[in-house]
Parts: sequence; structure tokens; C-alpha cells
Amino acid sequence: MFTGSTVPCVIHGSHSSLFPIEDGFPDDERGDQGLAGLGSPHCFPHQNGERVERYSRKVFVGGLPPDIDEDEITASFRRFGHLFVDWPHKAESKSYFPPKGYAFLLFQDESSVQALIDACIEEDGKLYLCVSSPTIKDKPVQIRPWNLNDSDFVMDGSQPLDPRKTIFVGGVPRPLRAVELAMIMDRLYGGVCYAGIDTDPELKYPKGAGRVAFSNQQSYIAAISARFVQLQHGEIDKRVEVKPYVLDDQLCDECQGTRCGGKFAPFFCANVTCLQYYCEYCWAAIHSRAGREFHKPLVKEGGDRPRHISFRWN
Repeated sequence: MFTGSTVPCVIHGSHSSLFPIEDGFPDDERGDQGLAGLGSPHCFPHQNGERVERYSRKVFVGGLPPDIDEDEITASFRRFGHLFVDWPHKAESKSYFPPKGYAFLLFQDESSVQALIDACIEEDGKLYLCVSSPTIKDKPVQIRPWNLNDSDFVMDGSQPLDPRKTIFVGGVPRPLRAVELAMIMDRLYGGVCYAGIDTDPELKYPKGAGRVAFSNQQSYIAAISARFVQLQHGEIDKRVEVKPYVLDDQLCDECQGTRCGGKFAPFFCANVTCLQYYCEYCWAAIHSRAGREFHKPLVKEGGDRPRHISFRWN
């Protein structure tokens, strides 16, 4: 077993990207197997005695030596606290080595993340720690913690948040903070009053999606009409999908629930000629009209992600 070095290491060169070490990491950074064994999160004590969380217990580590295996990664970071090492599709692949040179450290205690950060070397705003493998000694790897304050950003606190002027943004690069998402969308469409990064409830780590609320209908329609947006910030340059943010507690806008027994509307029409919630009865009635028969309803699915469904009436 090789452990991470506690001596400062030399970092050659710099990379001014929000992505760590190498660009183009896949978006599918899921795979939280083994969470049950980590128990409940522990938090930092606050000045007034309250315990508050500052960081996600899930930490990205990139640029790992190619020959380092799971046990060696665990040994390198065990001094910071109990942890579980994970990477995308780990359970399916049965591999002992992170296939793309990066992994996730899932700590039992949130205080372990702060201890890890304190042990890092900072270079050009990025955090590094030296890790050794059987063939490489003291290789600097990038440590990328997620600060919980970066999950939400209020751009205009004077505006009420209207869920019907809110968009879903899919495929958001995980290093992107809410403030950066807000600035990008405001630059493109104007009128942004809030942006949020969707995080998983257990570890509070970004899921690769976000929400942006606008203060006016014009900006909202401009955003959803685009359907796809190029997110450009620093060296991030990625095409992401934009859809209306679909709610699951809205009555039908046509009948106000009178034709469906007061049930919440299951469908939302994202076409700019509609932009309404419909029960099944009203969807069939409205979309049998000429010009609307090809509209596709959006429904809400897991992870707050709206999706199109094939909808045919017999």
C-alpha cells in the first residue's frame, strides 16, 4: 500500500480550466454504491454552538496515477477519516483501477473534507495533494470539493421566484457554480433572478443539472425556445439542454381540475403557443385542434428532470 505524501510536492505547469487535470470528463459521474455503510453526515460546530455543513461529503479527485487501485486510493486518504472510494460504473465494471484517472472520495464525516482541504497545496485557485502509486511517487492530484454555498445564487432578491418562469438545464458541468450559471444565462437572455445547482439529498453533490428563474416572460420564452445553450465559462464550453421546469402540483390550466376530479395535471405543453398544464381530458381536447396535434407533453421524472413522452390518443 502507498499513502499520500504529507510533504509539499512540486506542481509543474498550470491548467486554468474549471475542469481538473484533463478536460472532457464525462457527465455521468454517478455511482454512489456503498453509501449505507457511511452513516449519517457529521457537521462542523458553528460559533453559536449549532452544527452546520460547509462542504459535500463527496469529493472529486482527478489526475490519479494510472496504476493506483482502490485500496491504494483508500490508504492515501484514510488519514482524513473513514471513506469509500467510488467512480462511475464501478459496480458493473468490477475494475480495481479508476478507468479514467479520476474517482470520488465519499467521507463519513464532513469534517474530513475540511481536513483534506487544509492538507492541500493551492495553485492558481486549485487544490492539489501528492499521492503515490507502485510506480509513481508523490504525483500531485487535484482535489475538488463542493462548497454548499455554491449550490444557490440569488441575482435579484427583489423579484419573487415564479416556478412558471423557471427553466431546467440538463448536462451542467459539475464544476460550474450557481453564480456562474446565473451570469451565463443573464448574459444570454437577461432577467435572471435566481440560479440553482441540483444536488443529491444524501451527499449534497451536484447531479449535473440546474434551474434558472427569470423575472419576465420574454426571457423565459427566449430560453426555452433555444432548447440548447452553449455554456461558456473559462475553459468550459459545453452544449446543454434547456426545458421548462415542470411542476407536479399544478391543476389543469384549462379546467382547473373540474374535469379530472381535482387531480394535479400530469402534462405540460412546452410549445410557446401553449405553455400550460393539462389534464388528460383537456390535453386531448386542446391538442386535437389544427396546428397543435404535434405538440409533445412534458412530464416530470426522477431527479426533477422533465422528459418528453410519446402521447397517442386512441
